[in-house]
Amino acid sequence: MLLDRGKTVIRVQRLFSFYVVVLALVVWTASCGATAESEVVQKPEAVQQPRAPEKKTVITLDQLEDMFANMRSKSNWNVDGELLWGYFFTDPDPKKLERLVEPLTRSGYLFGSIYETDDKHTHFLHVEKVEKHTPQTLHDRNTELYRLAEEYGLESYDGMDVGPVAAN
Repeated sequence: MLLDRGKTVIRVQRLFSFYVVVLALVVWTASCGATAESEVVQKPEAVQQPRAPEKKTVITLDQLEDMFANMRSKSNWNVDGELLWGYFFTDPDPKKLERLVEPLTRSGYLFGSIYETDDKHTHFLHVEKVEKHTPQTLHDRNTELYRLAEEYGLESYDGMDVGPVAAN
């Protein structure tokens, strides 16, 4: 895992500065003669330890080629025709996902849903589009959606699923 040393130093300095301020507050409070009975000093919120930026996993062209080979061998779908593709974005803040719905629907995607995960730590945005893809065109679509997730400040573009187009 690579670390951006400049950001890490700044985060460490901020964390160190926070602890110095807390320590100074404790010393000052003690020097004023405050007791548990006379004054209540609130404890500072727990500080999250700084973490190195996570490298986002992206779906590779090789993985898509394998996926298409599996679809050909394990399904009776016309993989060379139109299929229903579902695309997923994640973020802890559902409002950030909501901002993406309108631009996606303008581009021909159908809104599926925004839902919270069972652990309540993140939300998914699901959109769908009937499209014909090859591994390369799906790779290009994924690249576009990764960029869109980054542009909107989302946690991730989480990938896609696929199924046959429902008969009318």
